[in-house]
Amino acid sequence: MADNSSLVGGKSLLRQINDRVIIVQILVMIFLCINMLLTVIFFTKECFYKTTCYILFTITLLSDSFILFMTDILLIMTYFQVTMPVWLCIIISVVLLLYFTVTPVTLTAMTLERYIAICMPLHHGELCSTHNTIYCILIIHGLSSVPCIVILSTFFASASLSFYTQHSVCSVEMFILYRWQDHVRSALYQFYFLIMCSIIVFSYVKIMKVAKAASGEDKKSTWKGLRTIILHAFQLLLCLIRLWCPFVEAAVLQINLRLFIDVRYTNYIMFSLAPRCLSPLIYGIRDETLLHALKSYACSGFHKRNI
Repeated sequence: MADNSSLVGGKSLLRQINDRVIIVQILVMIFLCINMLLTVIFFTKECFYKTTCYILFTITLLSDSFILFMTDILLIMTYFQVTMPVWLCIIISVVLLLYFTVTPVTLTAMTLERYIAICMPLHHGELCSTHNTIYCILIIHGLSSVPCIVILSTFFASASLSFYTQHSVCSVEMFILYRWQDHVRSALYQFYFLIMCSIIVFSYVKIMKVAKAASGEDKKSTWKGLRTIILHAFQLLLCLIRLWCPFVEAAVLQINLRLFIDVRYTNYIMFSLAPRCLSPLIYGIRDETLLHALKSYACSGFHKRNI
């Protein structure tokens, strides 16, 4: 009797996991299509690829699309217990670690761009030129690579040579061999969290002062920029909460396996998928220029299909 109930419980858990995997596939496909559509539209008009805010927006789209695609592949591989050589997992994880950080750093850069546009309008054209934006993208990737380099350096210093030839289910957690490595990673990401939060709060306070002093059209534009920063801050918060998820999951795993599966799935949806689905909503719907281009692109496509 006990065996039968265990079997039923196991089937119920398996069905629940199957449903969750299917839901993730649907969400990932929807937002990948939206991201790709917005990326295509970005290259259709000169005003987009010569404007700093749209260039940075497209960087987040490409970064988020890559993260959505790769984490979904790893999710499926983990579900089916597909293993790979550790050296191959290292290569994949290097790029994932880099682009997990690129999104929040780019959001911070977009916040600074809004601050310059609203609080320093006379210098905006000079500071946010296309030429300087290229340097900004290089700086974003340089800053984003620091946590990746530190995590990998501590891993290479601790792992034996035989470890690289082993086969394992690929996970970023496999790079944490000792507790002190976890502490180093946590301290580094919390430092980044502090810096980025400070920049967003500083920009918010400065723009708030300008908003109160502005009038007419300037006031409307300023409050719109302020709302954009609030949305960036919320998106950034979700990205950074993801850094604390491994600690919560490790504690829950000691209590109950089923609860661990539920918590990990919730964390993945809330703090991995959700932040990377907000970019199209923040700019794709709220930005009038991009929304107009999106409608024009959709109407032209519909017209061609009818012809």
